[in-house]
Amino acid sequence: MKISYNWLKEYLKTELTPNEISIILTDIGLEVEGIEKFESVKGGLKGLVIGKVLTCEKHPDADKLSKTTVDVGNNTILPIVCGAPNVAAGQTVVVATVGTILYSGDDSFTIKKSKIRGEESMGMICAEDEIGMGNSHDGIMVIIEEIPTGTPAADYFKIDNDLVFEIGLTPNRVDASSHFGVARDLAAYIQQTQDIKAEKISVKEYKKDNDNLKIEVEVKDNDLCPRYAGVTISNIEIKDSPDWMKNRLKAIGLSPINNIVDITNYVLHETGQPLHAFDAAKIAGNKIVVTTIADKTKFTTLDEAERELSDADLMICNAQEPMCMAGVFGGLESGVSNTTTNIFLESAYFNPVSVRKTAKRHGLNTDSSFRFERGIDPNNTIYALKRAALLIKEIAGGEISSDIIDIYPNPIEDFVVEVKYSNITRLIGEEINKETIKNILKGLEINITNEDENCLTLTVPAYRVDVQREADVIEEILRIYGYNNIGIPATVHSTLQNSVKPDVEAVNNLVADYLSSNGFNEIMCNSLTKHSYCENSNSFDVEKSVKILNPLSQDLNAMRQSLIFGVLESAIYNINRRNGDLKLFEFGKHYQFDSSKEGLKKYSEEVHLALFATGKRESANWNTQAVDASFYMIKSYAENILERLGFDIDSINSEYFNCDVFSEGLKYILNGKVILELGILSRKMVKKFDIKQECFFADFNWDAILKAAKKNKVSFKELPKFPEVKRDLALLIDEKVKFADLKKAAHKMEKSLLKKVDLFDIYQGKGIEEGKKSYAMSFIIQDENKTLTDKQIDKIMSKIQNTFEREFDAKLR
Repeated sequence: MKISYNWLKEYLKTELTPNEISIILTDIGLEVEGIEKFESVKGGLKGLVIGKVLTCEKHPDADKLSKTTVDVGNNTILPIVCGAPNVAAGQTVVVATVGTILYSGDDSFTIKKSKIRGEESMGMICAEDEIGMGNSHDGIMVIIEEIPTGTPAADYFKIDNDLVFEIGLTPNRVDASSHFGVARDLAAYIQQTQDIKAEKISVKEYKKDNDNLKIEVEVKDNDLCPRYAGVTISNIEIKDSPDWMKNRLKAIGLSPINNIVDITNYVLHETGQPLHAFDAAKIAGNKIVVTTIADKTKFTTLDEAERELSDADLMICNAQEPMCMAGVFGGLESGVSNTTTNIFLESAYFNPVSVRKTAKRHGLNTDSSFRFERGIDPNNTIYALKRAALLIKEIAGGEISSDIIDIYPNPIEDFVVEVKYSNITRLIGEEINKETIKNILKGLEINITNEDENCLTLTVPAYRVDVQREADVIEEILRIYGYNNIGIPATVHSTLQNSVKPDVEAVNNLVADYLSSNGFNEIMCNSLTKHSYCENSNSFDVEKSVKILNPLSQDLNAMRQSLIFGVLESAIYNINRRNGDLKLFEFGKHYQFDSSKEGLKKYSEEVHLALFATGKRESANWNTQAVDASFYMIKSYAENILERLGFDIDSINSEYFNCDVFSEGLKYILNGKVILELGILSRKMVKKFDIKQECFFADFNWDAILKAAKKNKVSFKELPKFPEVKRDLALLIDEKVKFADLKKAAHKMEKSLLKKVDLFDIYQGKGIEEGKKSYAMSFIIQDENKTLTDKQIDKIMSKIQNTFEREFDAKLR
């Protein structure tokens, strides 16, 4: 929201600088996000002065140029070469002196000392379009009045220079959504140290001129329109607004339209009360009806868009048809035009909920709806109406041609709140003097209706819709007293809590850092997804979906049973945009419904971690070839995560499997619970998302993993001083034997000295009998306390070989 410094000072007589006001406003909750400079003419006519042409003669070397001498004040005579056809001696003109910057739209140029066709020129005599004071370029601007030479042009033309505060208005502070509202809040703060009050512009001169134009008003729904007021004004003249009003509106970012529309906008930003002017000639039957209308009625708004109304939309109608969406947007046919001579001026208070629903229903957000839907001051309608009517008489002429119509059957009462001094001290954390509290309440226009030693009974103005409880009042007191005036206590009162081990956030960040450092990108997908994803699937039960009762769309009608749906949606989104090399991960929840349980126990959720890869693992460059993503790539990342959390991979059971999600999968089982599934996604699964390339996926049951990780301890030890020894074995074994079984058997046989077992080659084919395969395995052996001898090493390898022969019928190749 923009607030003009000059405009603000019309209601608050203060000598505070803009910077001082900015600090105060921020301290009292109206945060100033920036201060902008406004000039009614770009550049503010700096460097431009009023001059007198003393002499004028033809340029000796150019037919269309003239040599002039110009008095610019302070006993300074400047030679200036001018190309305007109307320049003549004795004229009073506007002169841009050397160094002046002139603007033309977004472009600018600087006046420099120069020679034009051999003649010296020390400035420029300006046309009105060259200084932003008009559009004519037929010749120089000639001033008829006798003005002293050297007078700054900015003073003569009364250029408006202003500073504009950009305030980040919070939704609850609609009372400060106007210049007077901000002035009132500012005065409440300043009142603590000096006698000052925000004063509204007087409307005591308001009076009816005649009864020549009467408009009947009927409000059919007082719940949706608690108060409706209006007055007619006749014989007005539609024209441009005066410069002072144009500049006020331009300063806060509004474009002037015509005097009537500008006045309604001006009063809106002055008082916070939205107004609307109807062309009286277009009010059929000379009657205003405030009501809802039939569902799906067509209505064309000011932006020339045809909208389909709801039967819940409150409309301002004439005797035949709707004219305006109450509190939201005007109609195209009933507004003020250049031919308007009589108007009906509306000032009302509409139900905030009704306005908000209408605005959201039609995707509209106007200055009026912004204020109405937050709750304006219901007792400000008549003042704003009178203020606007007087401005219209002043600027557009005309006569007030009816009594003010004010339909207000159920006046909105002020809020009554009781506040205890003890609670003020308790919530603020410091005792504030009772007289200071009363003074603050007085500044906030909160009246004290009853008082005893311990308690105050207050009436809070109806315009403070955010102050209805004791805590709200205390917050207001603290806001004006000053947060910075509350001392820092010597002791800290806090509750000690046992931290959960492991620290979930720390573990998540550790894993996320590992993945991102290896080229993965974190994604965050919607927990809502399509229920149809679970249909015709053996892995997901449609009966276990948590369905949404009022879904936004059929694409978001159920909670996800797996992270895989969002991951694949993200994948195809990227693939369709030529980004097919992906490594993604996501922390998120799975949701399930179990009808066999009761109450809230029917619903369950588990945190999972998903890894996804497709396309190239590494792109080709000058010294390496492209490497495709693979099953073993996703497997290595998954196992590294488990090892980093302290799990011994060899102690976790693993099983190969396949299903409609994985064409080739591997599951890891710990204490009878599946903690990880990974593998190649099936063609059936990726086809649902129109993905044609091979995809790899890993799904961690993160809750189960963190629970099991509580027992793990990550220990550190120094590097061994003695060397390790590597030995290889080439074995012929049955094709059903798994490497994991061989590895487990080797470690079981030699627990202390065998450090690592790897598989570096697999062969099946020529020279290998059917049903057999060849494994080439390496073994790392090391004693951390001494150097191993060949005899010890051979003994260990012999035991390993014998174990393989005995348990797996392996043969040494």
